[in-house]
Amino acid sequence: MNALIVLVPMALLLGLLGLALFLWTLRSRQYEDLDGAAARILFDDPPKHGLPGKGKHP
Repeated sequence: MNALIVLVPMALLLGLLGLALFLWTLRSRQYEDLDGAAARILFDDPPKHGLPGKGKHP
């Protein structure tokens, strides 16, 4: 029973912390453009300048 005295408040604190972090992500617009992020993976990256393996060596 003594463990419950510690574990219940810890569980409540962690739950409130998780809720606060979730609300913070909502306010910072983390979930605004979910379709754009899903479609962005389909596009190729722009080509880099120079050939691979032809970099400057010391």
